[in-house]
Amino acid sequence: MYISDRVPDVDVSQLETPCFVIDRRALASNLAILGEVQRRAGCKILLALKGFAAWPLFDDIRAVLPGVTSSSPHEARLGRQHFGGEVHACAPAYSDADFDELLGLCDHVVFNSFSQWQRLRPRYQRHLAQGGRAVEFGLRINPEHREVDVELYDPCGACSRLGVTRAQFRPELLPGLSGLHFHNLCELGSDALVRTLAAVERGFGEFIGPARGIRWVNMGGGHHITRPDYDVELLVRTITAFRERWQVDVLLEPGEAIALGTGVLVASVLDVVHNGMDIAILDTSATAHMPDTLEMPYRPEIVGAGPPGHHRHDYRLGGLTCLAGDVIGDYSFERPLQPGDRIVFRDMAHYTMVKTTTFNGVRLPSIASWDGTNLRVHRRFGYTDYASRLG
Repeated sequence: MYISDRVPDVDVSQLETPCFVIDRRALASNLAILGEVQRRAGCKILLALKGFAAWPLFDDIRAVLPGVTSSSPHEARLGRQHFGGEVHACAPAYSDADFDELLGLCDHVVFNSFSQWQRLRPRYQRHLAQGGRAVEFGLRINPEHREVDVELYDPCGACSRLGVTRAQFRPELLPGLSGLHFHNLCELGSDALVRTLAAVERGFGEFIGPARGIRWVNMGGGHHITRPDYDVELLVRTITAFRERWQVDVLLEPGEAIALGTGVLVASVLDVVHNGMDIAILDTSATAHMPDTLEMPYRPEIVGAGPPGHHRHDYRLGGLTCLAGDVIGDYSFERPLQPGDRIVFRDMAHYTMVKTTTFNGVRLPSIASWDGTNLRVHRRFGYTDYASRLG
């Protein structure tokens, strides 16, 4: 057993790896912060399933948050079946079949363009005529205000396909829409929201409010509310002032803030080789299990490890797939790594879990939770999970 036998105070020495372990106590701490924001700011906070969708933990989240937001019929169905409460949807476009399915699952559906709204509105009218449930609709706007440094994650980047810009806005098509939605943040503070709202109000303020039929504004995700240095007071003041100024309901839909700091990915060393430097090959994968390490790029922290040269023994940590670039990064450790040692990657519950793939047939990490007393493995994956998606 290498480094911390107990993370966080859970014994991982006998844990079957790779495995995600979610700390329910850390999740409860995040939810307490979000619940207080809801109460004080008078807003609703929805769980964005694209960021965290481990439904065995939904009972914990449902006790505080009123619903979920989805980006596809599958996410919406997961929310309806396992979460309950409100189900919202927002996607770049909907096929006829997907839209029909969402009508049976969602309370709110946000369109990415006026053309989608025009094309699909008759399908909703037929849905109502056939006795279907009522759904509220909104429109995603693009305030063309940039706060995100990484181009890949910037919804307001040049030539973005996401949201309607002011130049393309058609107020004559607003009737039937009850809300506006914007999203331009990624792992950012409330100061970024303040600047974004100024841009939204400059470009779209004349269309907001009950007089124009716009009763709610969804401020999207990317709010790092549960990060220790996040200015919660500024967020509360900002949302409260916006609600009062425009007489609308406000929704936020973070995914990361719910699960931030709540989970680890535990992996094992399979082999150690040398080629210019020591290389430890793990039973996990940057490509298949933590793609943000390649896409963002993002460097995960490891319990007990540091940057190269910080400790006595440097290693490159490589993944299990055949991709040459399946490399997690270079780290240093206090003592040499050996096959069987456990490596614990911090903060892997949000986004990492939902982005895993079965490339090369590599087994997906198991999913477990820990409440301070009991370690419960909710799911183990095997061959059928790989084969069933290919034929």
